[in-house]
Amino acid sequence: MLALIAGTGALPQVLFAKLSAQGTVPLVCAMAGFTPEIAPNVTFRLEHLGSFLADLRARGVTRICMAGAVKRPDIDAGQIDAATRPLIARLQAAMAAGDDGALRGIIALLEDHGFVVVGAAELVPELLPPEGVMTRAVPSDADRADAMIGDGVMQELGAGDIGQACIIERGRVVAREGAAGTDAMIMDARGGILFKAPKPGQDRRADLPVIGPQTAQNAVNAGLRGIVIEDGGVMVLDLAAVRRILDAAGLFLWVRTWD
Repeated sequence: MLALIAGTGALPQVLFAKLSAQGTVPLVCAMAGFTPEIAPNVTFRLEHLGSFLADLRARGVTRICMAGAVKRPDIDAGQIDAATRPLIARLQAAMAAGDDGALRGIIALLEDHGFVVVGAAELVPELLPPEGVMTRAVPSDADRADAMIGDGVMQELGAGDIGQACIIERGRVVAREGAAGTDAMIMDARGGILFKAPKPGQDRRADLPVIGPQTAQNAVNAGLRGIVIEDGGVMVLDLAAVRRILDAAGLFLWVRTWD
């Protein structure tokens, strides 16, 4: 049985719908304080993680997929239950390790409890579009040069465990993704290309970058020329809708392989 630990954003709902259509209806779980767009079957507190994992085992869960945005919560010492107390040192170490470090720590903890952690793209491979230009508009030579600069920015952001996107305009980095996320960064921009990719070396079973129709519309509204995403590294929710939005405005979507 599969448990879907759902955060905020559109990904959990899309994933649930696609899995259900395939005949795999996951048990939807949500951490208290982070309400997904689909109704959870189980809600848990981080302070009750040990009890939550025992409950999953009792339900026959063997695989876990984490999808959607969840910010690192503070741990309330007064709420920790007996089953979770032995895990607190590991949880605190994970929470202090940055976004990528926290995910690695949580994945390791889940695996140590006998669960197989699977990524959303592993469960639904069509979320990863094929390599190439997906739109009628194509990137210019200048856009391709800006994409090369985006590679370097991703290395910088990854080293700082900061973000997974940037905006490049004619050789100049005009915005880097911060805690507010990609869409907030785009809405503050005017012109350029959006470059989005995973952090170098990140565990791709969790927090794989995502774009969707809202990202495309925000790019149009900001006057961007197009979107560049890493081949095999960025999921696209509703590719058909993304292409329609970009085609209507003359923007490109380039699924780019690493050079």
